[in-house]
This record gives sequence, structure tokens and C-alpha cells, in this order.
Amino acid sequence: MPELRQDPLSQRWIIISSERAKRPNDFKLRPVEPHVGECVFCAGNENKTPPEIWAYRSPGTERDQDGWWVRTVPNKFPALGIEGSLNEHMNGLHKSMNGVGAHEVIIETPRHQIETHQHSVEQMQEIIRMWRDRHLDLRQDKRLKYVMVFKNEGSDAGASLEHSHSQLIALPILPKAIEEEIDGIKRHLEAANRCIFCDMIEQEKQDYSRMVFESESMIAFCPYASRFPFEIWILPKRHEPDFGFIRENEIQDLGITLQEVLARLAGTLGSPPYNLLLHSTPVNTDIGVSYHWHIEILPRLTKAAGFEFGTDYYINPTPPEIAADSLQSFH
Repeated sequence: MPELRQDPLSQRWIIISSERAKRPNDFKLRPVEPHVGECVFCAGNENKTPPEIWAYRSPGTERDQDGWWVRTVPNKFPALGIEGSLNEHMNGLHKSMNGVGAHEVIIETPRHQIETHQHSVEQMQEIIRMWRDRHLDLRQDKRLKYVMVFKNEGSDAGASLEHSHSQLIALPILPKAIEEEIDGIKRHLEAANRCIFCDMIEQEKQDYSRMVFESESMIAFCPYASRFPFEIWILPKRHEPDFGFIRENEIQDLGITLQEVLARLAGTLGSPPYNLLLHSTPVNTDIGVSYHWHIEILPRLTKAAGFEFGTDYYINPTPPEIAADSLQSFH
């Protein structure tokens, strides 16, 4: 029968709907359509993007020219703007402020016809280094309180361009999802005097039924109360609140882990659309507790509808144990 599971971090309830349980081949995915027309992210089209912020490029090559292998540019249609002051304002119940922040695009490769899971481990590591470098740079702006790296893979996950890329938005406020995680960390710390993420790592290693992949410094598993079919979390084994302080050996290991996990996801489900979220501790603000950075990968295999919007609960037709078993079995 169906099972209600509570997420130990957010305390949100999830319905694991075993009555309509789905395995990998039950999901009907649309084939990826080939690109038609010119792509502004491809090598040789650097003049078609806003001027680059930073790039890893070959010695002797010029800014906004060919010769790069990871390149960051401002989003052409930014959600937030870097200029100005916040100017908070209250009007009765209504609070507002200027949309100050940053919105950047990390172009992950000069090559067009390549999906993210097809990156070499070395290229994946370079992408992770760019995420870290942009994180460290933007936090110097004291107006900003949170730096969010995310990736929309596939049109059903919100990608408007198919060329492999991720994005970064820096905010002057804390996202509600991060505030909820901080509250969960505090609750567990008061009850057990331990980090809830560190305890998750230990429990998943002992249980092993939801484990997807483990490397020297990283662990990947399907969370107990997965919101989405084949949801995967990647955590560093070392307790570290701040992704900006990731060590070089951890960058190398995360590149191996991320490439392996995404390749298994693509091989098991046929390159599904997904959202990748990098959660790190807030910047320029004291949250009163030690965070634990992590990555969440959310395949978009089901549609949120009235129940989900009305309750903030999710119905997951694939138990995480079945998802993890399928991902473990893929070679």
C-alpha cells in the first residue's frame, strides 16, 4: 500500500505511491531533438553573447575570442541586476526592494553536440572549479546573501538553449528553501548535537539500499523521502558548510562522482530532463549554525499539479530503493 515518509531535514511529508510504482522503462521520454540553426554559445560566436566575465582559456588567446574551454558571461535576460542599492520599502503589508543581484551563465564547453553526462571527468572538474571561482568572487559584494548555482537540463526542466550550460544567481535575500534547511539543521542539532547531513551520510552507508555511488570523499544516494522519481543527492563526506572552500582533491572526486551519477541517470532513463541545484551556506550573514553544502539532482519525470501546489507535498511513484537499485545496476 502507499507509504507516507517524512523528510528528516524539511519535515515535509512525501507520498510513496506503491500502487502506481514505476520502474525506469515505465517513463515515456520524448527523444532529444537535434539543434537547428546557429548557437550563440558555440566557439566562434563569442561576439553574440554579453562580454565574458571570466573564462578558462589557452595562453595567448584574447577575451571574447575562441580558445576557451569553460566561459562565464552575464545572462542576456537577467532575473536580477548588479547595479544599484536595495532600498527596502514597506507599504502597509507589502514589502519591496530593488532587484539587486547577479545572474550569470556558465558555458560548460565550446562543443555543441554534447550532453552534460558526456563530459570527460577532467572537463567536469573544470566546470566545478568555475562554479567555485564565481562563488568566491560574487561573495565579495556585501549586498549579496546567497549564491545559487543551478542547471536546467532539457526543455522540460526549463532550458531554453540545448548547449551544455549551468547558471548562477546571487541574491540579496535567503531563499525559503534554504531557510527551511537551516531550521532543520538547528532542530537536529538541538536534539542530537550532530549535523543532520553527516548523520544522513552514516545512515545511508549503513543501510545501503538507497546508495547510488560512493567515492573517496563524496557520496551519492536517493534520499529516503525523495520528492521526485530517481532524485539523487551528492554530499561531501567531510563536514564543510561552504562550497567555496571545497578542496582540490574534493573537486577531482566530485568531478568523478558527478560524471558517474549523470551517466547512470542518462543510461537508465534515456537522458531525462532534470534540475541540478547546488546548496551552500549563505554569505555575508550569520545563520547561527554550521551548514553542509550538497548537490540535489531532480529528474523531471512527473508533473506537479493541484495536489502538490495546494499542499507542498509530493507524490513519488518510484520508491527510492527501486530507483537506487536501477542506478546501481547500470554499467
